[in-house]
Amino acid sequence: MAAEGFPTERFPAERFPRERAPSEPPDVLVTSRPLDEYCALFGLTRARLAALPGLLLDCPGGAAGLAAEARELGCRVIAADPAYALPLPVVAARARAARAAMATAMADRPYLYPSPHPHRPERYLRSWDRARRLFAADSAAHPQRYVAAALPRLPFAGGTFALTLSGYLLFAYPELFGPELQLAALTELVRVTSPDGEVRVQPLCDARGRRCPHLDPLRYALGERRIASEVHRVPPAEGGHTRRVLVLRAADRRRRAGPLGM
Repeated sequence: MAAEGFPTERFPAERFPRERAPSEPPDVLVTSRPLDEYCALFGLTRARLAALPGLLLDCPGGAAGLAAEARELGCRVIAADPAYALPLPVVAARARAARAAMATAMADRPYLYPSPHPHRPERYLRSWDRARRLFAADSAAHPQRYVAAALPRLPFAGGTFALTLSGYLLFAYPELFGPELQLAALTELVRVTSPDGEVRVQPLCDARGRRCPHLDPLRYALGERRIASEVHRVPPAEGGHTRRVLVLRAADRRRRAGPLGM
């Protein structure tokens, strides 16, 4: 899907370089994060998820345990990921490869990962093992909750979800998602989210911790599309790093106090 261009009058072209398709794009890791890690990464709590008034979208869902674990809270989750077009054993194998890649990254660049993870990487990654097993069982038992789809185009009607989460994709892989594709993908995430809901996106940096250099003009472009954006700072847990989460809402929605209010 062709994305519309960015405004050029206020933001010169050199600040928004034209995207070039990489000759060999990197593989997106199929990660296996558990529910508690989702809460920590996106600034959520189990109580807020339990009170969610509608569906939650996890895009990309990877091999996470979110859908299985959140259902125990009464939260209904749909996960979307292009990997779901593959046979389940292949997805599981990619998830195991992602675990190995994460173990290597944590050893090579411990400063990017919150304490105490650098000191206990195996303990942390065992939570991924459990999440991967939950994913395998849940996706086999409830395949309709796992939809093969890729940004920037999703097969859902507008306003379907009360909350949409997108982690470790749009800013983590700048080789795959340049500024125009980021704009198209963020706009699509807002489209499928209820006007009374919100989209949360993290991290706002790449795999080496380098912050997105064009976040401000990107937020301006979103505003031109009547999408309000805020950057929330999530307090660190157990002495870790403060996290930045991009929160998007339809700009003309009525602000209401609800379970996701900050």
